[in-house]
Amino acid sequence: MEWLVTESVPATAKADFLAELARRGETVEEIAAFAQSLRTKSILPSLDGEMRSREILDVCGTGGDHLGTFNISTTVAIVCAAAGVPVAKHGNRAITSQAGSADVLEALGIRIDFSPEEAVRSLREHNFAFFFAPNFHPAFKHIAPARKLCAERKQRTIFNVLGPLLNPARPTAQLVGVPRPELCEPIARVLQSLGVRRAMVVNGRVSADATLDELSTLGANRVAEFYQERGFAVSELVPDQFPLQPAKLQDLLGADRHANAEIVRQILNGKEKGPKRDAVLLNAGAALFVAGKARSIADGWEMAAKVIDDGRASAKLLALGAR
Repeated sequence: MEWLVTESVPATAKADFLAELARRGETVEEIAAFAQSLRTKSILPSLDGEMRSREILDVCGTGGDHLGTFNISTTVAIVCAAAGVPVAKHGNRAITSQAGSADVLEALGIRIDFSPEEAVRSLREHNFAFFFAPNFHPAFKHIAPARKLCAERKQRTIFNVLGPLLNPARPTAQLVGVPRPELCEPIARVLQSLGVRRAMVVNGRVSADATLDELSTLGANRVAEFYQERGFAVSELVPDQFPLQPAKLQDLLGADRHANAEIVRQILNGKEKGPKRDAVLLNAGAALFVAGKARSIADGWEMAAKVIDDGRASAKLLALGAR
């Protein structure tokens, strides 16, 4: 990691190393070591004891499923904040999708360029703050050229899964989506080793040959989870136990940042009642459970639905400065 962030090392050498590491397959210990090293180089916001005593939640996917869905986890984050959970949303602009979390929040009119002090203030006052990755990880500028080379070669790297592990706010509870089911347990093990108290790592099936880096309403979900009060578990979550409407992948697709921002508005304003809302309720139910706000995912589903239907979600959107 020290070598990768050394400016004098050629980008081609870094890209070749990352490609070889990916070809061999990164171990849990290697992913954890990369994450630990990068975390020591990040800019940390100063959260007081009162904030630290609460569960601080992050909800994000690693990206990389290439399915083009709308920004489900960003919508979920705002729902959870409206439900009273402090949400430190860590993210960036789009890399493998048309609109990343930063892009869609910016299109909504919500600030993404907080200083560490401003982010802490927003988290305290609004239960929501966006931690824009480039502002908190200066070391990444030395890795960006190599990552760009890898992207041009269509080569995945360890950095495709590191994002959710590097939140500078150090959340205590995380719902993380990964693009392949075999990543659920390793990433959950890494989160556990990093000191996260409660976490769920998920991958959702949408068809025989495609999976989603969110909980899916279209098929079975692989789930790896751990909580302080009970041990580590890997299981399958079948969505037909929830009141889902008939849906297919086409019903969950988004487009550019402006189209996705309008989808977020429609869901949070209670106007979108179809499969997109179901996808948000399922993932918000899981996020509220992970944060300790709900007794189960089903209880969290009902809580999220109420937050939208009674206007708290739309009010939170306005309080965050959305247009």
